[in-house]
Amino acid sequence: MPHHSPPGSSPDATPSGDDPTQPARDDEEPHPASRGEAARDPHAVAKAIVLRQLTNSPKTRAELEEALAKRDCDPLVAKDVLDRLTEVGLVDDAAYAQMFVRSKQRRSGLAASALRRELRAKGVDPDTAGAAVDDVSPALEEERARELVRSRLKRLHGLDRAVQVRRLAGLLARKGYPSGMASKIIFDEIDQTAEHARD
Repeated sequence: MPHHSPPGSSPDATPSGDDPTQPARDDEEPHPASRGEAARDPHAVAKAIVLRQLTNSPKTRAELEEALAKRDCDPLVAKDVLDRLTEVGLVDDAAYAQMFVRSKQRRSGLAASALRRELRAKGVDPDTAGAAVDDVSPALEEERARELVRSRLKRLHGLDRAVQVRRLAGLLARKGYPSGMASKIIFDEIDQTAEHARD
């Protein structure tokens, strides 16, 4: 009488995926080395780093160069990738500088000198930084300074006039406003407040 093997005991019934000697099925997870094929291209790696940086927030070319250097990217590869992305407009220091100036002046009330200083700290060249800052009109700069003073005066209500002047002068100095403009605006705005209004 022939012997019948228990169900599943036949080698033919063993799925190839369960046999370590059989090749992996197409739907199985590829070996980690396969996943890293694309990463072996240094240009692709550098480009991915740059695009990830730009997705997080706008960056200057100098900031992107620094990010690539921290990842040990070859300087020649970094230059090549950044040159290509500059050609297609993804890296644009002039556009960045203009956006930075508009945003900082609106949100922080920075004066032209402070804006230029911050752009230079971010690696924007002097000509590009200067061109962006030149778009700030003196009238707009003065109005932002007055808004800063009016806002701060509400918190200084009740203090001695000399104390108010000193604190407001410090505020405008930190924002980069020239002392002459700052003094005029401070005294103008203080004199218009009810507590210091002159008859």
